Amino acid sequence: LLSVTMAERDTSDDEEVTIASDSVVTKYKTAAEIANTTMATLIKECVVGASVRALCQRGDALILADTSKVFKKDKEMRKGISFPTCVSVNQCICCFSPLASDADVALADGDVVKVEVGSHIDGYIAQIAHTLVIGSSTDSKVTGRKADALMACHLAAEAAHRLLKPGGTDEEVANTVQKIAESFECKPIEGTQSFEMTRNEICGEKNIVLNRGEAAAAARKASDKCEFAMNEVYSVDIAVSTGDGKPRATDTRTTVHRRTDEQYSLKMKASRAFFSEVEKKFGTMPFSLSSFEDERKARMGVVECVKHGLLEPYHVLYDRDNEFCAHFRFTLLLTSHGVDRITKNFFEPDTVQSEHKVEDAELKALLATSTSVKSQKKKKKKAVAEAAAQ
Repeated sequence: LLSVTMAERDTSDDEEVTIASDSVVTKYKTAAEIANTTMATLIKECVVGASVRALCQRGDALILADTSKVFKKDKEMRKGISFPTCVSVNQCICCFSPLASDADVALADGDVVKVEVGSHIDGYIAQIAHTLVIGSSTDSKVTGRKADALMACHLAAEAAHRLLKPGGTDEEVANTVQKIAESFECKPIEGTQSFEMTRNEICGEKNIVLNRGEAAAAARKASDKCEFAMNEVYSVDIAVSTGDGKPRATDTRTTVHRRTDEQYSLKMKASRAFFSEVEKKFGTMPFSLSSFEDERKARMGVVECVKHGLLEPYHVLYDRDNEFCAHFRFTLLLTSHGVDRITKNFFEPDTVQSEHKVEDAELKALLATSTSVKSQKKKKKKAVAEAAAQ
């Protein structure tokens, strides 16, 4: 797993750490293939009676095993999990990764399940999230409000894919996602953010915020707006709710955290030991407390670290009871030969039947446009396989 100092984040040669370099693209795509394979396995294992805790453990184990098999000649290269596996059910929106001491959740028929995973090779990150309904198929389609949330989120993600290109803006993406969600009588989850990613950093300078809320939208300055540019990489996050779109934290334990740039001299011995292990094993990548051998010590040590801003918590968020939410995340490379979605789209529209649809002519035209990348993509795929075998 990744361990990185602030000095290691900087480089005098920008091309070497951007997708202007073929070797960097290869690492991104290798990470994406591992994330895709892990997601495919988890989707198959999301069945009636499956344990959410076991699924989270399974996903993390797969990422660690597969990243250890590539680029083996470089003994110093760091690789592993860029976002711990989370499985959030029904009104739970995101970031649910229970510890051994937490209550488990067993999947049931009809559950709306959001699965999140992430991997990295040498600090180059690929992340993906997918939503599925247990028991759905072409013969037993998802209907009602569950279908509305799924189709709204899927089409909003497809629109974001088409709009997130050099010269495009965050405002254009956010407004389009809002319109598509409203077509299905849904709302984007307030504050959902997509980020530019750079080496070892999942939250870069540029971002897209969905459904800002009136106060945040009014306070936004012109300088806060961003324009996408060539050779940038984005983790695109789309989350849609059948409810009011306002996420809520409950008493569910927060288990996912990420190292910040803050500095503080920890007072407790347990906190210092815990934080030292975080820096050594994870660096700036998000991690779950479940990855520590001694869960009790991890739960003790994390408290002071969060209190003084050394770690940023990823709270488990919920929608209102009896509402449904869908969540898709994918990784985009803004390359010279096109916008390349390197994490797979697992959504199966033939299994979902909503009573609503997109009626707006401009939105329909946008969704009809092609997202294909030039033939150079085949050469890149061959390069991925060859480099990964090293």
